[in-house]
Amino acid sequence: MWRKKSKTDKIFDLILILISLCIMIVIAYPLYFVIIASFSQPEAVLGGKLRFCPIGFNLDSYKMVLSEPKVWIGYRNTLLYTVLGTAINLVLTTLAAYPLSRKDMPARTFFTFVISFTMLFGGGMIPVYMVVKNLKLTDTIWSMMIPNAIATYNLLVMKNYFQTSIPDELQEAAAIDGCNHVQTLLKVVLPLSTPILAVILLFYAVGHWNAFFNAVLYLRKQELFPLQIILRDILLQNSLEAVGGDLTGMYEKVMRGETMKYALIIVASAPVIILYPFIQKYFVKGIMVGAIKG
Repeated sequence: MWRKKSKTDKIFDLILILISLCIMIVIAYPLYFVIIASFSQPEAVLGGKLRFCPIGFNLDSYKMVLSEPKVWIGYRNTLLYTVLGTAINLVLTTLAAYPLSRKDMPARTFFTFVISFTMLFGGGMIPVYMVVKNLKLTDTIWSMMIPNAIATYNLLVMKNYFQTSIPDELQEAAAIDGCNHVQTLLKVVLPLSTPILAVILLFYAVGHWNAFFNAVLYLRKQELFPLQIILRDILLQNSLEAVGGDLTGMYEKVMRGETMKYALIIVASAPVIILYPFIQKYFVKGIMVGAIKG
């Protein structure tokens, strides 16, 4: 029943709202500052005059960034690595997590332990590089996807979801109806696992989008560089031009590099920011309610 809030409850709600607003401002303002700085005059940004609104609104930084042909090459490569790599990740993670979640799988505990052990101990960078090189994957698109085809943490999260959120009765009912393990996975388990699939997809997609270390290790051809490496090179190039240029043009180059830095952040982050609202609902939405009756 509805009851009127007491004075103590109202004070508590007010304090909670104020704390939430403070946390939101602390988190949101740096992103907001990057956005307005990318549209402002470089002098205002370096002079510390920027607070809440752009000063000297202009699109020069974005024009400089988007006029670089290498940026579009980086976008193309990163989109390819993200889409193809995430698809590989999801397929392999699902195919590994489902058997480990089945109680009737032989030696399930042993295989789970072996997989979990890799979270604590790894071969190291040099052995992994030697394996990738001996497999002839260096300077290919597969070097950006195969070495990280399965993330152990994501695998264990999906396995636990299958165990705790998919009732055994549903899988037993599917077996009684004549479904084999593959049909049970495709027709019963996956349709009821949309939330965890969306979460794992977001984890993998963001990881691929921000990936740069594998590119540094395995790629030498510039036409295969992802966006993050391209943006780093642009920043370094502008820094070197500012340091090594003539004194008359040095100030202008420093100014240009400052606002370009913020524009590069927006250009690199925009696709992920746009994608997130379409997946965010699955983080809080459960679809298991009503799956089992009686």
